[in-house]
Parts: sequence; C-alpha cells; structure tokens
Amino acid sequence: MFEYITGGGFNKQALPGSLVREGRLMLQALLDNLSALEGVEPVVMLDERLIDTIDTSGMAAIAIRPEHEVMQEFTRLAAQCDAAWPVAPEFDGILQALCQAVEQSGRALLSSPAGAVALAGNKLRTYERLRRHDITTVATRLFDEVDYCAGEWMVKSIDGVGCGESYLITSREDFAACSLQARDKARFIFQPHVQGEKTSLSCLFKQGRAWLICVNLQRFEIVDNQYRLTECVVNYQAGTGPYLKLAADIARAFPDLWGYAGIDLIETAERIHVLEINPRLTTSFAGIGQGLGINVAEQVLRLLGGEPQLHPVRNQAITIKVRESDAA
Repeated sequence: MFEYITGGGFNKQALPGSLVREGRLMLQALLDNLSALEGVEPVVMLDERLIDTIDTSGMAAIAIRPEHEVMQEFTRLAAQCDAAWPVAPEFDGILQALCQAVEQSGRALLSSPAGAVALAGNKLRTYERLRRHDITTVATRLFDEVDYCAGEWMVKSIDGVGCGESYLITSREDFAACSLQARDKARFIFQPHVQGEKTSLSCLFKQGRAWLICVNLQRFEIVDNQYRLTECVVNYQAGTGPYLKLAADIARAFPDLWGYAGIDLIETAERIHVLEINPRLTTSFAGIGQGLGINVAEQVLRLLGGEPQLHPVRNQAITIKVRESDAA
C-alpha cells in the first residue's frame, strides 16, 4: 500500500501539515480494512518521520528516507506483491504514473487504471465528458480564455486536489491578483461560484457499473479567498434519493473507473451539480467502516473476480475532523 503524503512522497522536503492528517486518516482506515482479512499480508511504504504515528501491527512497514527515490521504491515493491493500491494526488501526473507502473509490472491494480485517472484528474476534460453525457455540472473554461466580469467565480488548478490551488474571486482586484498568482493561466480553469450544499458520494465502480456506498456532507470555511475543508460527515443521510441514478450515469460516462472513487457535488434547490470525480480513496473513506460496518477493501478485492456485496450492519453518521476551523 502506498499513500503518497505519508508514504514518502515528500521524503526530500518538509511534510505538508495540512495534508498529512487526511493522508494518515485514509491510510490507517485502509490498513485496518486489510488487516481484518484472512490471507492478506499488507506491505506499506511509510515516511520514516511518520512510522510511529500509524498502526502497522502484523504487517511489513518499509521506511522511506530522504535518500530513497520514491517512484523506484514503489515500483520495486509493487513487483514483489500480488497487488498494489496507490493513493496519491492527481496533480503533476503523480497518481497516473503510479498506476502505470503497476500496470507495467503485471500486478493487480486495486484502483482505477492510468487512463481513467488521466481523464478524471483533468477538470476540463471531466467537464466535457459530463456535458456529453447530459450530466449536470458546473460551466468550465480555461482561465486564459476569460476576462473579468461581475459576479463570483472560482479559479482552480486544472489537475489540483482539494482546495490547495483554488481561489474565490468576487471583484476585479481578486481577478487581477489571481492572474498574478496563476502565472501559467493555461493550467487553471474558471467556473462560476455555485452556492449550495457541498456533498460527495462514496462509490465502487467496475466496467460501467456503479455501487453507491454512502452520501457524505463536506463542511468548509473560507480563509483568504480559499475554501478549506474542515470536516466530513460520512453517511450523513440515510436516503439515497437521486444519487443512485447519478452514480449509474457517471459509471456509464466513465466506464474505465474501477474500485473506489469519490464524487464531489454541489446541491442547490433546483439540481445536483457534479463538480469533480476523484479516482482514488477520499477522506470520507475513513469513516465508512465505523458508520456502516462495511469493509471497503474487502469489497474492492471482490471486484477482481465479480461484484461487491454491500450489506451495511449499521447506519450511523460519522464526523471526521480534517482541521480545526480558524474561526473557532
């Protein structure tokens, strides 16, 4: 198993504190899932600075130090295992490269293939695919194709993860400042700022089919014109309502999605907008076991030879704190 932030992706520089907590939450949940399964012997890469912060009892933990070349270590270890499960950001092609390495090794890849990552990891291409399949989304253009006009807008890195390179624009001054920050404007997209409830779907995908696990609520604060995720409420509502059809529509539009993926939504009184597709584990994954009693890793392994069997044994909403609000 390799989670990029905790697994050595920053082994030659300071750890990004804002991302370490989310990475650790996802990794620990994944390791807990796998350690509960008979016949599975997890091997996990860990940044040596974080080894004591993650429970790796009963499994092989490989310390990654500054002198290691992380991609080489991942490729070497993946080739020694039966399957590999990379969890990484899409920016700079990181997740895509990891998936390609597994595919080239001939080992089983327990996430979406590199081609699906390349598509879903590009916000403009994702928008275009959603539009072609008549799935409601948020109008998207390249930043270097637009001029300022009154209103509220979002500027985002075309392949960014989370809110890191994402800016809220409410004035001409904001637009000018953002133009200076986003020096390569072709790497950024421009969208209207849609006000609404921020939700997400946790799903499994395989060959154009989708299985909805749960619906989650995402809570944000805005600091210095940037959204910051503060917490996720996993399984925040029992009813699946229109989400089953939406997940099925996305599966048909993106038939190469495989395994776990998260779908970010914005809900208004009129409609549900699909904002992003995350072809990897998301923060909400960390609360599924506690909230529904479903071992997602077990279900992903079932996808290798058949279909998942999603049978929740409880129905609780679980709040995952990502960071403390600056307003608190």
